[in-house]
Amino acid sequence: MAKRGRPFKSNIRKNIITILYYLGEGYGYEVSKLYNKIFPKVTMRSVYYHLKRGVELKEIKMEEIKQEQGQYSWGSTVEKTYYSIGEKAEAKPDDRVMHAVEEFKVKRK
Repeated sequence: MAKRGRPFKSNIRKNIITILYYLGEGYGYEVSKLYNKIFPKVTMRSVYYHLKRGVELKEIKMEEIKQEQGQYSWGSTVEKTYYSIGEKAEAKPDDRVMHAVEEFKVKRK
């Protein structure tokens, strides 16, 4: 009899872990933008699901939640949850991700 539910392994989560490995620390929207730049497009909702699921499986670690000021369509503050790779993460080197993250870090400064 086959197991029910979603499988524990996920290519999306594996790719997110690789992004976080090179990024060091990032918040959900940042990870989603990088993911869609490098890999086949997925919804932001899917990225957030896999970040949350990765935290449950200890593949991804929730670092902190920050309130940041800025000019947004909904107001002047935003809550950003920052993530990094967790203790059970198995990040594999990927040149595409490394180059995209390096380019992103240069633009971010």
